Amino acid sequence: MIRFSLHCDKDHEFEGWFGSSRDFDGQSARGMIDCPVCGSRQVSKALMAPAVTVSREAPVRPLAMDPEKREMMRKLREMVQAVKQNSEDVGDRFADEARKIHHGEAEVRGIIGQASSDDARSLIEEGIEIAPLPEFPEDLS
Repeated sequence: MIRFSLHCDKDHEFEGWFGSSRDFDGQSARGMIDCPVCGSRQVSKALMAPAVTVSREAPVRPLAMDPEKREMMRKLREMVQAVKQNSEDVGDRFADEARKIHHGEAEVRGIIGQASSDDARSLIEEGIEIAPLPEFPEDLS
């Protein structure tokens, strides 16, 4: 998965995760990407600095936050937690379960789980709406 910094035509900045640059282009062309602030579908990739590591450990990507950004992160954490609490964790059956729900073969409900990048790409190409949940440092400990 690739993380892109994105911005809409109203200059709102946000991030999105995609299987590849081509996945972003395809979703954007189909109008599947919208700004979480204003809903605009005029979204494009912003310039990003590459993550550079000097050791074998995972890179630390600190973000200096002013009070406004700190509050946005708090709200984002709350939203992710709410999604997790109100979804069924189907584990590695995510792709199969998402297809069953999409085709009316299973009860409509929120699900979370794991999917390979190939499975995620396939779901998106089939028109099944999915989104990665961000992980925060405290989620990884």
